[in-house]
This record gives sequence, C-alpha cells and structure tokens, in this order.
Amino acid sequence: MQPATIEPTPALLKNPVRRYWLATRPPFLTVTVAGVLNGIAYARYGGVPIHWLLALVTLIGAMLIHAAINVLNDYYDAVNGTDRINEERVYPFTGGSRFIQNEVFTEPQTLNYGLLLLATGVGIGVALTFVTDTRLIAFGLIGVFVGWAYSAPPFKLNSRGWGELCVALGFGILIPMGAEFVQRQAWHWTSLLVFLPYGLLVTNILYINQFPDRAADSTAGKHHWVVRLGPERGRWIYAANIVVAGSILVAAGAFDVVPTATLLSLLPLAIAAQAARMLVRDARQPARLAAPIKLTIAAALAHGVILATVLGFAAPSS
Repeated sequence: MQPATIEPTPALLKNPVRRYWLATRPPFLTVTVAGVLNGIAYARYGGVPIHWLLALVTLIGAMLIHAAINVLNDYYDAVNGTDRINEERVYPFTGGSRFIQNEVFTEPQTLNYGLLLLATGVGIGVALTFVTDTRLIAFGLIGVFVGWAYSAPPFKLNSRGWGELCVALGFGILIPMGAEFVQRQAWHWTSLLVFLPYGLLVTNILYINQFPDRAADSTAGKHHWVVRLGPERGRWIYAANIVVAGSILVAAGAFDVVPTATLLSLLPLAIAAQAARMLVRDARQPARLAAPIKLTIAAALAHGVILATVLGFAAPSS
C-alpha cells in the first residue's frame, strides 16, 4: 500500500526527544486533554474554585497514562502480529505507530518505554491521592487496569469485544470524573449525563479505526465488534453512538444538569453525522476512510472543547 503520510524511520527520527515524543502518538492525546478539561470545568460549574496546580498535575498524569497505553498497545500489537500484516492501514490513524515495524524501536525498547510512562503516571496519581482524597485511588486503579488489559494478555479486552466499552469507560467516566473529583473531592451521578456523550464520540474514533484494520485484526485473533459483525452490519453502530450521545446530552439539559448553552456542544454531531454517511458508503473500502476518520476526531474534540468552554464560563449552579 501507499500510505498517505510518511511513516517513521530511523533516518527521519534521529533526534531522540522527537522520537520518544512521536512514539506516544501525541495527536490522540488531545482527547485526554479535552476529557480532563471537561471534568475541571464541571467542578467549576458546581461552584468549586479551580485549583490550577492540581488541574495541571491531573492533566500531566492523565496524558502520561494515555501515552503509556498507546505505546504498550503498539508493543502488544507487534507481539500478536496484527500491525506487521496490516496492509490496509490508514496511517497515521490506524495500524499502530509503525515504530517497531520500521525499526525505530525494538520490541523491548517499546515495552520498557511504555512501562516507564505508566509508572510515572501512576506515581503522579498516587501523589494526587495523598494531597486530595484517598477515594481517588479507585479511579486510578480501574483506569490503569483497563488501559493495561485493553491489549495485554491474558485479558486482551479489545480482542474479546470489550474495547469499545473500555474507551467509553475511560473517556466518558474515569478521566473527566477523576479530574472533577480532584477539584471537589466528591462526585454526583449527574456527572454521567455530562461526560458520557464525549465518551461515546471518542469511542467512535476507536470504532471507525477498526474498519481499515479489520482483515489484519481478524487474522491475528483480535475479534472486536467490527470483525464480529463485518462492515455491512458493523457500520450502523457508529451512527447509533452519535444518536445516544446526543440524546444523553439533551436529557442533561432537560433535567438542568447543565446550562442550556451546553447544547451548543451538539453542533459537532453534524460533523460526526457526515462521517457516519461516509462510513456507511465506504465501510468496505479502507483506502477511502481517511476523511471520515479525520471528521470523527474533529467531532469528538470540538464537542469536548465546546462543552468545557460553556461549563467553564457559565454561572455556577446553585
């Protein structure tokens, strides 16, 4: 295949700082940034003054753990062989970072780097637990387990069809609610109505990325839902996630969980709907999925940024 973007090689990445930075797949880390901002903004809307140092430390810790998960996923996808045999990838969105396959890093280097990132992120989480509330450790333990077990044996949750749930849990609950908890040392069930729509839109990023990877994943034994359902049936789940996300946020507005202006964050769902139409049309043509993948990422980020902005600037709820 001819990738749309130049893949990494040792010759292109002679600078070690740039090499290690790009190995984390930084564009995808933006979804963690938006998730953390949502949690902080909702705490502020709940009448809690923002503790900016804690907010910054929370953001750094969350990004390190997300980066670790990306790197470790590359390692385990190299071990199971899926990235090596993936001939329909849409780089840089699917098929992994290509660092191992193109000999930028060895498998042991990738594993050690991922573990270092994870240990650093966990260390920050432990520190936050001691300076805020020990109940925070529940968010951290669940998040680290889900991130590790997503691709690591013996769990291999994504291979067993649990990957979408892992992403929805991480970005719709653990990351934003963890960030909120750091600020207010408490949380309420209404937070689910606020954050789950974002989690579902981020889940669609994983979901659409699995269409180009379907053949390789199936051969490597990764039986996620795109593999199980096939492109014809599987393509409709993407649209269903959009509908559910919008419905939840409308319900949050109807029950005064969020200010009315928060409904502005529904506007990016039009972008997601366009991506859904393109996926329905091209689900069997991986080479044509770069555009809807980009739209999917844009929709999730735009929703998250608008939501955080509205909550951050709205008058605190009584």
